[in-house]
Amino acid sequence: MIIGLTGKNCAGKGTTAEYLTRKGFYYLSLSDIIREELVAENGMLTRENLIEKGNDLRKKFGPGVLATKIKAKMEKDRNYVVDSIRNPFEVKELQELENFFLIHITAEPEVRFERMKERGRESDPKTYDAFLHIEKLEEKNADNTKQNLQETSKMAVKILENNGTKKELYERVDYLLGELNEQYRPDRPTWDNYFMNIAKEVASRSNCIKRKVAAVIVKDKRIISTGYNGTPRGTKNCNEGGCPRCNAFTESGKNLDECFCSHGEENAIVQAAYHGVSVKGGTIYTTFSPCLYCTRMIINSGIEEVVYNSKYPMGDSPFKLLKEAGIKVRSLEVD
Repeated sequence: MIIGLTGKNCAGKGTTAEYLTRKGFYYLSLSDIIREELVAENGMLTRENLIEKGNDLRKKFGPGVLATKIKAKMEKDRNYVVDSIRNPFEVKELQELENFFLIHITAEPEVRFERMKERGRESDPKTYDAFLHIEKLEEKNADNTKQNLQETSKMAVKILENNGTKKELYERVDYLLGELNEQYRPDRPTWDNYFMNIAKEVASRSNCIKRKVAAVIVKDKRIISTGYNGTPRGTKNCNEGGCPRCNAFTESGKNLDECFCSHGEENAIVQAAYHGVSVKGGTIYTTFSPCLYCTRMIINSGIEEVVYNSKYPMGDSPFKLLKEAGIKVRSLEVD
């Protein structure tokens, strides 16, 4: 199996690659090809020089040249992790190999900038604005001989979010390997998948006739509350005619003020309050990303992280508000 890694600076490509080498993967990096060329020319190994030299090599020998040189280093019957893939033509070259999988590793820019400051390289940008400026230069280029992370990431077969700890990233890598190859399938699910699958099971209790949604609130890897959408306690269930709006099959997003059903996240938070359990500092796993109403409840309840399985089709306002409030948000697709 050959795992290719792409993603923005300090997203976690190196950490992922290092973890895979511990599992028997041999490490190769397209950036090392560029470094070898610079060293041979007695050039300084700065980020700017590496970018310029990489672009120059693609211009002289074709946009997929770095991947071609990497392929020449590979031996049969070995597993490889290939780092620093930044051009779509490099992906196309590597896709000619059997069992090649491109993984896009992503993290919020603020998280990545903090990681950059921690590593303390002299050549790294010192301000957040300078950091974003350099990223913009790498993100998209009409010239196919230059870096184009935007188009490269679209070619990935899987996305790994890495806004948390190394341990959380390692769990996601283990799960991803199992998805790609049965040989690496872990004996048990990650904590994320475990709680999200429970949330999906909780959703089966919903009595709403339009959409079944549920949420699970977790603290210290312990479930402290669950909730699914439906009409309030002691009233007629939605599927028994209890909600006029749902039973009229009103168009999504309209007449929400007439809906009798409470949402899954709302019920999970209210149930905790009903039983005198604090959700402060917890993580909420929800089968759909929260609406604006539930977003406000999540923020005010003290929950610190939202993990959702599918995106709720009601705009980006909840995401913007969660970000402003400093709450972590992650997507996690579980079949």
